[in-house]
Amino acid sequence: MRSRPFPDDEYRARLAAVQARMAERALTSLLVVDPANIYYLTGYNAWSFYMPQCLVVPAGGEPHLFARAMDAQGAHYTAYLSKDQIHGYPEDLVHRTDAHPFDWITKQALEIGVLSDEPGSYVGAETDSHFFTARAFFAMHALLRQASVVDSYELVNWVRVIKSDLEQDKLRLAGQIAQRVMEIAIEAIETGRRQCDVVAEIQHAQALGAHKLGGDYPAIVPMLPTGETAGTPHLTWSDLPLIKGEATTIEIAGVHHRYHAPLARTVVLGKPPQRLQSCSDAVSEGMEAALDAMKPGALGRDVHRAFAETVGQYGLHKESRIGYSIGIGYPPDWGERTISLRSEEETEIRSGMAFHVILGMWMDGWGYETSESVLVTDAGAEQLTHVPRGLTIRE
Repeated sequence: MRSRPFPDDEYRARLAAVQARMAERALTSLLVVDPANIYYLTGYNAWSFYMPQCLVVPAGGEPHLFARAMDAQGAHYTAYLSKDQIHGYPEDLVHRTDAHPFDWITKQALEIGVLSDEPGSYVGAETDSHFFTARAFFAMHALLRQASVVDSYELVNWVRVIKSDLEQDKLRLAGQIAQRVMEIAIEAIETGRRQCDVVAEIQHAQALGAHKLGGDYPAIVPMLPTGETAGTPHLTWSDLPLIKGEATTIEIAGVHHRYHAPLARTVVLGKPPQRLQSCSDAVSEGMEAALDAMKPGALGRDVHRAFAETVGQYGLHKESRIGYSIGIGYPPDWGERTISLRSEEETEIRSGMAFHVILGMWMDGWGYETSESVLVTDAGAEQLTHVPRGLTIRE
């Protein structure tokens, strides 16, 4: 039996918190399909999310996990659930045009009693999740003739926003790995070296971990916009060589037990253009202002305003948000899809929240990016890594 990253009491406390939110919404059941939320509530961890699977949480009592039969065995090893709470659908339902696994899942959930089709029943579903397809919805909806299926509005994600003490420890460990990975990434940036060679070292470091901590695969692959493409976010890498005089933005994450600490830095080969150096200096000052503002009681928009007013003094403006909540991550995203640090964010910052404060300045043909993963404590923003900030210059 593989050891789980948390004791069973931690999972039970999370379930109780989710069911309390369900009661506020008068939900009789909750359909959880996001693998990060399934992991949060049960500990189930496998690369099985490319197939239909879900956790059904009733308003009271224990949840039940439904997955492909061959993956149900993996759930016995990783989830805290008992065997009678784990159900595998038959292999002949895989990739069919005339049937769907959610036909079987819905029927089983109704038979077990974790789903109800009584008049007045409300089933919350993660309808905006990457993992709940239209066909899954249609299959389930066709069998629920009297119950109403409603959007859960990221109910579990919002419960996850406040991290327990044990979760905070996981984030700190992820930060140690992120720091080591970024240090290796920066050292790997050399004139003439292929981008793919640099990424190979990054990915090796992510799996290797740091200080005897095992690393895990990240929800997002390393991103390495280089030269002219550094003015565009979310590009990965090519087999082209790094060129002297060009800048490379590196965005990676350290991952431990699925908890992510993302980190970004910018490296330039040779003397940087003045515009890049000036941007770096202004953004570093803006980062300090944002982190100083990130304290319990502040609103998300207060953090954004602190950054915007600081860089505005230097004639800079950032259209996109400057950060978002983080914690557990599975492909294709390490964000929690809850709080965004932007001008209209009214959510109150509270101790136990965690954020990726990412300051990407994407210009026409050039760009600069730096970020910090932070944990909010009673004392303010605690950085999870301590890689020197600002532009890194390598000859």
